[in-house]
Amino acid sequence: MYPGALYHVILRGNDSQTIFFDDKDRTRFYLLLQEGIERFGHRIHGFCLMSNHVHLAIQMGEVPLSRILQNLSFRYTRWVNWRQKRSGHLFQGRYKAVLVDADIYLKELVRYIHLNPVRAGIVNEPEDYGWSGHRAYLGLEAIPWLTTDWVLSLFSKRLSLARKAYTTFVHDGKKGSRQEEYHKGTKIDSRILGDDDFIDRVLDGKPRRLRPKATATIDKAILEICRHFHLEENDFFITGRGHKLSEARGMAAWLVLELGVGTLAELSRRVGRDLTTLSAQVKRLQIRSKTDSELAEAMGLLLKAVS
Repeated sequence: MYPGALYHVILRGNDSQTIFFDDKDRTRFYLLLQEGIERFGHRIHGFCLMSNHVHLAIQMGEVPLSRILQNLSFRYTRWVNWRQKRSGHLFQGRYKAVLVDADIYLKELVRYIHLNPVRAGIVNEPEDYGWSGHRAYLGLEAIPWLTTDWVLSLFSKRLSLARKAYTTFVHDGKKGSRQEEYHKGTKIDSRILGDDDFIDRVLDGKPRRLRPKATATIDKAILEICRHFHLEENDFFITGRGHKLSEARGMAAWLVLELGVGTLAELSRRVGRDLTTLSAQVKRLQIRSKTDSELAEAMGLLLKAVS
């Protein structure tokens, strides 16, 4: 595991048993995912909750994947056992995790995950399924803890065009067959999915970091934010709570996460602001950008300037 690594994670019910009994369970799982992101600093780019298993596309921060998933599975199992008046294990042994080369497979992995309900015959169209990240990608619902910006930016810098192209891309995937590589990795190593160069780097312990370009840093992000908001750099670090400063810090936090140049914990220490506050500011920006075209354009320009 390394910061920025992308994993396809599958959590299965023990002996294929049901893990979601109703929408209250699914809503609780959402809450636990959000709390995990706030606490551990990773990102989720795609997900799907099926009746007896879960798919997640997780991009790592500094905290190991094992700790994240142990916390999630323990807390959710405790919830289900309490509701169902039962005890014992809910999930099947160890989770399945395939390390994925995001430079090649990020879009395809998100599509694969969001098409699960279609392949299972539950719905005809992925947007008809209410418990995956697909509808959030289309702007049909808001899931604050889901990161959609990166994948959508691979289609277009304009949000409306990106969503249209993403929709076409996902629907084109309905024509293909089940892609076993997202479960089984490569023939060389079942834990890894990528080209030969990526596999060699991982096995040698020298993986290619997932974003950013070498020129992108936390310092550069802060500098660009100060220019955008017409702030002196020293002003960015003062303890004021004005709207302008709050929005500037939120935008800086979004940039740091989007570019992968650091974690919210690092930025929190730099600017002297609470980690939870920065996380909440990022979520508010992500929600607003879905309906505020000027904000979405500004975020795109800042992303381009820093990277």
